[in-house]
Amino acid sequence: MPVEASLIQILACPACHAPLEDRTDVPADSSSDPALLCTSGDCGLAYPVRDGIPVLLVDEALPHSPDGVGGAPSPA
Repeated sequence: MPVEASLIQILACPACHAPLEDRTDVPADSSSDPALLCTSGDCGLAYPVRDGIPVLLVDEALPHSPDGVGGAPSPA
């Protein structure tokens, strides 16, 4: 379920305050989950969207690759 465009315009990354990119329109059969991606090259966090609600907690965010694809946690 996509996040409203008007909401995306006012949201910012909690970690670095950069704008967020809406990636909630992923197909159901895709391996990536719906997320809002930080547009900062330094931050690189993907915030999950659960039931249409963005979870903007740094502790819940996952790293994403520089090309904006991914969202899988890095190996420990």
